[in-house]
Amino acid sequence: MSSSHIKRLMMPRSWPLPRKTTVWVQKPDPCGHSIENCMPMGIILRDVIGVAHNRREAKKILHSRKIMVDGRIETAIGRGVGLMDVLTVGENNYRCILDMNGKLRYRPISSKEASSKTCRVMGKTTISGGKTQLHLHDGRNIIFDSNPEYKSGDSVVISLPEQEIISHHKFEEGALSYLTGGSHIGETATVRSHEIKRSSKDNEVSFDDFGTIADYVFVIGDKKDIPLEVNE
Repeated sequence: MSSSHIKRLMMPRSWPLPRKTTVWVQKPDPCGHSIENCMPMGIILRDVIGVAHNRREAKKILHSRKIMVDGRIETAIGRGVGLMDVLTVGENNYRCILDMNGKLRYRPISSKEASSKTCRVMGKTTISGGKTQLHLHDGRNIIFDSNPEYKSGDSVVISLPEQEIISHHKFEEGALSYLTGGSHIGETATVRSHEIKRSSKDNEVSFDDFGTIADYVFVIGDKKDIPLEVNE
């Protein structure tokens, strides 16, 4: 069996699929998302959204060039669609989120919501020519001629498909955040304080009733940015 598959029993807990139907399940192609935070296109079309009955139908739909990820046509059946990505199937748009059970969900959104995407800043580095490269959570890199104000933990909203930054949410006290890990996964909460550890320990963030590590905090601008409920 090729490495493009994994045993269904070993698939990430975030995948909303039954474990004991078949032995193997498709693995997403390498992409900017971790395997826990994305699913391959073929499985999404067949098992999650249900527009295809089998893998062959999923391939046929992809070759029709009516499937887009973040506003760009996608034809690879193994393409991973992950956290905050916008998936367009014909006239319908979906955003990938983690629900309160820690499962990946592809929730329907409007075409206006599908024209932008919030990305978490993972870090930035200086590259040749004195330019600065911003690293985002989905593997995207944006290059600036000078050092931008964005810091690790901040979020930027980018337009799709142009990929231009249209707004910026700072990781600071009072910021609204969406939790992508821990026992409060899928919830939104307001940051009350942020403690930076001068050691190998994780930085901690406190909210009104609980705390978590900074890696699980995804700053957003509005609760509407996360389509947690299924739109009727």
